[in-house]
Amino acid sequence: MAGRISAEISEALAARIGYYRDLGVFDLYRRGEAPAAEAAEFVTVSSTVTIADAEAARSSAETLIGAVAAKPAIVEAETAIPRKTSTAKAADALVFPEREAVAPKERAAALEAIRLDIGDCTRCPLAFQGRHKIVFGDGDPNTRLMFVGEGPGADEDAQGLPFVGRAGQLLNNMITAMGLKRSEVYIANIVKCRPPGNRTPEPVEANTCMQFLERQIDVIRPEVIVALGSTAATYLLGGKSSLASLRGRIHQARGSRLIVTYHPAYLLRDPRQKKEAWADLQIAMKELGLKVLAARAETPSV
Repeated sequence: MAGRISAEISEALAARIGYYRDLGVFDLYRRGEAPAAEAAEFVTVSSTVTIADAEAARSSAETLIGAVAAKPAIVEAETAIPRKTSTAKAADALVFPEREAVAPKERAAALEAIRLDIGDCTRCPLAFQGRHKIVFGDGDPNTRLMFVGEGPGADEDAQGLPFVGRAGQLLNNMITAMGLKRSEVYIANIVKCRPPGNRTPEPVEANTCMQFLERQIDVIRPEVIVALGSTAATYLLGGKSSLASLRGRIHQARGSRLIVTYHPAYLLRDPRQKKEAWADLQIAMKELGLKVLAARAETPSV
């Protein structure tokens, strides 16, 4: 006989199912099984939910994350960041989630489809807390390098573009120090609406919005993602750790190599850490085959 689960877990499951219902999803089913004939047959979770029921709900929820439908890539678009040659070690090969690759020429349209899917989003509380514009993302859809921050600030909320305030100016300088242009990378955030007072996004806000960032990553398929700050690192890696323990090494996230560094806003508050941030960026440069010129070998004036 299946064991019972705690009331706390039962309430969490009920909240999750209610969340999907708010999105208009009523039929949850396992892969390989037919959906329920009628939405009315969907069973409400109560305090008597069993472990078996919980596993079924968890497995069913996983099926709700759709893939981006597109043709396999045939010709890679040129980019200013040099492509690795075929002599790269097999161990360096990136393993992306099991989704069809989007051809380079179709990536811009695929990203626009995601933006249209977001619409005038009201999926989380941030939609009702003074938001002016949804900040989707900006940059080259065929890039090999992506930056992910925490969320929009006041300037971003006003313009609808990520990293356009003081922190954005510093990020632009960091990108320039790598020998690149902002237009040659892609920039996005964990949440696409400004949290009030620029506070850290609540878990319900970040978890709700992550589905769209993941779809953006799946379309772009960057070789390297730079997580700017602990919030970006936490949600991209799926767990919370100190920034110090995550920096200086290479992680994996959705098939991309992930490098963690300080958020530009933090560097504005504590410029002493710019040297450490530059060391992190040099790891990304090495992964991308970008040379550190002698003139930039020391900490650049970012």
